[in-house]
Amino acid sequence: MKLIPVILSGGAGTRLWPVSRELHPKPFIRLADGQSLLQKSFLRAKGLPDVVEVLTVTNRDLFFKTADEYRETGDIPVPLGFILEPEGRNTAPAFAAAAITVNKNYGPKAVMLFLTADHLIADVPAFGTAVQEAVALAESGRITTFGVHPEGPETGYGYIEANGNDVLRFVEKPDLATAQAYVDSGKYLWNSGMFCLTAETALAELKLYAPQVLEAVEISLDASHRVEGDGQYQIELDAKTFALAESISIDYALMEKTKHAAVVSCSIGWSDIGSWNALGDLIPPDANGNSIKGEVYLHDVTNTYIQGEDRIITAVGVDNLIIIDTADAVLIADKSRSQDVKQIVGQLKKIGHEAYKLHRTVHRPWGTYTVLEEGDGFKMKRIVVKPGASLSLQMHHHRSEHWIVVDGMAKVVNGDQDLLIATNESTFIPAGHKHRLENPGKIDLVLIEVQSGRYLGEDDIVRFQDHYGRV
Repeated sequence: MKLIPVILSGGAGTRLWPVSRELHPKPFIRLADGQSLLQKSFLRAKGLPDVVEVLTVTNRDLFFKTADEYRETGDIPVPLGFILEPEGRNTAPAFAAAAITVNKNYGPKAVMLFLTADHLIADVPAFGTAVQEAVALAESGRITTFGVHPEGPETGYGYIEANGNDVLRFVEKPDLATAQAYVDSGKYLWNSGMFCLTAETALAELKLYAPQVLEAVEISLDASHRVEGDGQYQIELDAKTFALAESISIDYALMEKTKHAAVVSCSIGWSDIGSWNALGDLIPPDANGNSIKGEVYLHDVTNTYIQGEDRIITAVGVDNLIIIDTADAVLIADKSRSQDVKQIVGQLKKIGHEAYKLHRTVHRPWGTYTVLEEGDGFKMKRIVVKPGASLSLQMHHHRSEHWIVVDGMAKVVNGDQDLLIATNESTFIPAGHKHRLENPGKIDLVLIEVQSGRYLGEDDIVRFQDHYGRV
């Protein structure tokens, strides 16, 4: 038997703003043990028996960050595959792309285990046992979901009405009274969003119930660019043809229509971490019911979750709040309104404020940059370039840049000059000059960039050459 875990890593996680942003979404959130939700999902996947590859479907802008997250987990004993979406089209097109790819690489009998990138599973051994049962059902031609025994009347989850391994129906998120009735009946399970089936079953069911999605994704894959090497491959889906695929979830496209649905009921310590309340519940509360992460000082505060990064946070005389502090944004919310955080993200997106999309520190394929200060006509950044990495050969129309090396050695193209710039040295790049920054050393290159000009937007960039396919 060949098992291919497929990690679906999409979505912005807007209910966990300001830590989750469009270009640093929920899967990258770090928990108290230092691991991200994505890393935990990957570790669960690669640790299963009979795994021949871990395949990840994600946005192409998140590929390098995702690969870095995987490398941080240590030894990777299996090949890695990446399917890179130019835009999110919900889960059905991602499912179809994975099924076509697995069928091509491993044949119709290969078993796919679809996993979410941003859910938490506390009982990993119990999860492994549930996977074994799901694989056996998948090999018999079933589409097997994982139904979690409910721990209470949760209104934020979908439910599965089950009779043994048979799915009777899928139910949307209920109101509180209905959820309580489901729990009391003992016939309903939380829908975890994970499922298991063979490539053969996936393609047959897609052809029957979602032929438009299947056809559009097949065309996109045929037109896509594939790169292989170093124990991994990546497929960048063709943007024009992928956009023709219907944007629809796999639940609506397939799971609610198939006659082959099955369910494995399990207790695996599962949570979708769908709000700040859920994340706060992972931290044991103090005697006053407060859960704290960071340097926090309180007086007469109860039932509050507080998370900070770089600053001291203090609070006096408040109850039942969520307080989240990041470098460039602070969230204060009533705990009972934690699901409404996404409304703030919608407002920021509507007015084009970058805080919905970017953190002050932004990850790039070559490293990171952090905006230190900005004002009328200037912006200051701290740039870190990984050893051996290089920015694109580029040019800006509206801004000049002054680079001061703080640590390491910089190899610089500045117009028709090739320069080596050591610590405490600098170079000035006028607007209109082609330039490139590279780290030829074995330690991180750190420099301060001072931009000046009338327009300092990140879109003022013309790329001529790039190691990461961004030209």
